[in-house]
Amino acid sequence: MALTPKLTESLLERGFSRRQIGRISMGAAAAIPFFHEFAMAEQAQDQAAGGRRGGGGMGGNRGPYDPEVVRITSNENPMGPCKEGLEALYKVAPLGWRYSPQGANLEFNSLLASTENVSQDHVTAYPGSSIPLANCAAAFTSPTRSWVMAGPGYGSGAGRFIGAKTIKVPLRKDYSHDVEAMIKADPNAGAYYICNPNNPTGTLTPRKDMEYILANKKKDAVLIIDEAYVHFSGPENMSTDLVKADKDVVVLRTFSKIYGMAGLRAGAIYGRPDLLAKVREFGGSGFMPVTATACAAASMKVGPSLMKERLEINKKNRDLAFEHLQKMGVKYIPSGTNFFMMEVKGMTGQQVNAAMATKKVQIGRTWPEWPQMVRVTVGTYEEMGKFNAALDKVLQEGPPKSPSAA
Repeated sequence: MALTPKLTESLLERGFSRRQIGRISMGAAAAIPFFHEFAMAEQAQDQAAGGRRGGGGMGGNRGPYDPEVVRITSNENPMGPCKEGLEALYKVAPLGWRYSPQGANLEFNSLLASTENVSQDHVTAYPGSSIPLANCAAAFTSPTRSWVMAGPGYGSGAGRFIGAKTIKVPLRKDYSHDVEAMIKADPNAGAYYICNPNNPTGTLTPRKDMEYILANKKKDAVLIIDEAYVHFSGPENMSTDLVKADKDVVVLRTFSKIYGMAGLRAGAIYGRPDLLAKVREFGGSGFMPVTATACAAASMKVGPSLMKERLEINKKNRDLAFEHLQKMGVKYIPSGTNFFMMEVKGMTGQQVNAAMATKKVQIGRTWPEWPQMVRVTVGTYEEMGKFNAALDKVLQEGPPKSPSAA
């Protein structure tokens, strides 16, 4: 991506070096292979397999999946796209030879706005939410204006990649964002990032805390609210009304989670037109997969009934695991999303990860702030039953003996 002379000059004035600007000029997509959910989950799976799979975060040469292995690693939704979305996808797919086929896919942008009750100039579509998240680091932070976030949390990789200052603040005891500590950590921050519900804890930060940041931040700082999982927690926890009120807020959304479209790539960023313009300067918007937009548009039109059905299925599957964890005395964080954190006494999260992998159940990621815990994705009812059975064996056998599990 070629940066304009004006944008390059602005980045230099903000403290970026020319080498860092070179990374920025590669576009957000340059950071995506290393810092999105799939890439980090792949790295965790490689660790669990003792580094034998290879391929890094982009698939590489890891070969075909073993159908007997349960993969509850990447916060994917095994329900997949809804029936109506698939029907729309099939209908538009034959027109995929055109850059911009006509039909239902053209409704995507208008539905993004109307479903959140904002004007069209307050939303921009992207292929997923990873690209606009990475762009926000370049748009609002710098080596001197930090990106302040929770630890453990999600979303620091892109800022580090381009050389922006990143500060992590521990969560409160109730696992919500400690917004007072976030402001104190850097009153001069460029962006305060709240993932809500938080990844990896699956816990909520209340509206009053968002309002605290808006009331106490520096005038030109931005509050970034990543709502990738907000549909699991209910519409009362959505923040797009702050966008409608023209606050210093940008809200990220994706169709990868509740809508089950992780491989199709559809998402959006909401904000004031001036804030969206700053994010768009760094590329990645405009060209959307026509199959994804058709599927997403049809999914939105289904309405609340789709959410209700999926929430019930996810809760049933999650509760199967929670009830078993409680029965076995395994510590876990009660989550309202499609993932949760757990801790097996006497084992690190990496050891649990590796031990479960030997039982053909891959469970995913750990965070340096909490080395004893590991995150688990909620899979199908059958998969969570296999998770329970594998965990029983791990509890009985203890950590694996291989050096890679240490």
